[in-house]
This record gives sequence, structure tokens and C-alpha cells, in this order.
Amino acid sequence: MRASDFAYFDTPTPIGLAHRGGAKVEANLHLENTLSAFRHAVDLGYRYLETDVHATRDGRLLAFHDHVLDRVTDARGAVADLPYAAVRTARVNGTEPIPLLSELLEELPDVRVNIDVKAQGAIEPLAAVVRAHRAQDRVCIGSFSRSRLRAVRALLGPAVATAAGPSEVAALRLTPAFVADWMRSPAPVLQVPTGHVVGGRRLDLVTPGLVERLHSMGKHLHVWTIDDAVEMHRLFDLGVDGIVSDRIDTLAEVLADRGAPLS
Repeated sequence: MRASDFAYFDTPTPIGLAHRGGAKVEANLHLENTLSAFRHAVDLGYRYLETDVHATRDGRLLAFHDHVLDRVTDARGAVADLPYAAVRTARVNGTEPIPLLSELLEELPDVRVNIDVKAQGAIEPLAAVVRAHRAQDRVCIGSFSRSRLRAVRALLGPAVATAAGPSEVAALRLTPAFVADWMRSPAPVLQVPTGHVVGGRRLDLVTPGLVERLHSMGKHLHVWTIDDAVEMHRLFDLGVDGIVSDRIDTLAEVLADRGAPLS
């Protein structure tokens, strides 16, 4: 599938994606994945947000990164083991509630949301939320799990954009072109870090060759999580289509310098 097949990618590139709402910008410190953080990103001009999803024991879908509440909230316990009635009282940094994905879609109806499915139990609730909110054109869904990604694709079908899984990334980055074509991924976008350690050695993932190959296939390349302005410029110079960042203030300045406004 090509990026142009999906309304999600209808914005001219390059784009900026606010990671968890922009977790390291001053206004959002300790407030990652809260509606407050997401609203701040939108106020800065961001149209694309990044979040993760977990489901509670009774199937309510949270926009939340960790599988436990302990790190960022004043509550304790595994999300999957708790009913929503217990989770809804937790406060991020002691002040902000954990939003449901449905609340994010409702509160910010003009944004696109990049979603990382963090747990098997989140798959069916995610599909239900996307359908209920008719958000098929507003989301791009990825996962580090091959089985979770396959399940999402089976439930939501080819009309919903998905990011390439790890094996698909490996095929596109490491194999000859004819092999990559044979193993062609249905994903219109790859979302990767700049490199990965294999056998104790670093492998560069984002290369001119990969950018050229993806663009020849009509696919996009997004790189995460980049917070340094010099590195942002280097990646945009290579031709990447989007950068995911915690420092959304820095990324906004870089995009403005390049004449690529956020919206």
C-alpha cells in the first residue's frame, strides 16, 4: 500500500508528530499522554499526535504508555488487572486523569493519532473505538508485536493505515530489492529509530538507500524519538517524511526554519 492511498497522510511532508503529546517540552513535563499535554501540542500547531494504548480489565481503552500505573501516576497496579472504575481515579503527576482514547478523539477532532498497541487485550477495544468514532482516516496503528499487528489488520481491514512491523522493517532495510518486493508490506509507513544494536554492533536503519527504496514504493519513513535540532535537520536532509519528538518546541522551530509549517 502507498501512503497516498490513505487520508491520514494527506498533509505535505515533512511532518512533526508529538510523542505522548510532547513529553519533554516544559509545559508537559511529567504529564505525558494527558489531555493537557495533547492540547498543548495542538496549541503549538501540531496536527499529528503519538500515543500508546492499554485496556483495563473491563475493556476500556486508555491512551497510556506503561503497562502499570506506578511510574507516572499516584496509583499502583497493572492496567490489565484493574477495572476502569479504579483506573479513572489515578492522576498523572498527581493532577491529571488518564484519558481514554475515545476522549482524545472527541476532544481534539481535527488531529491524526499514531497509535502503538502495547498489549493483546487492547486490540479488540481499539478496533471498537476506531469504528465507533469513524476514525479510520484519523489513525495509523503500529506495534512491536507481529501477532498484534496482524490482529489489528484483520479486524480493521486495509482501509486503516498501519506501520510496518519489525520483520517488515528488516525486509525493507536488509534484503535485496527483489526480496523486499516479494515480501511487500501492506504498511504505507515505516516508523523506526535511527539505529538498532545487533550482535553488539549498531546497525544504521535510516540510510539514503532506505529512503530512496521507500519513496520508490510510495511509502513514508518516520523516525523516533528525536529531540536534537541538528539531528532533526540531518534526517530531514536525508528525506525522511516525519519525525516523532518529545521536544515539540524544538521540532516546531526546525520545521519553521525549513519552511514546513505544522499545519
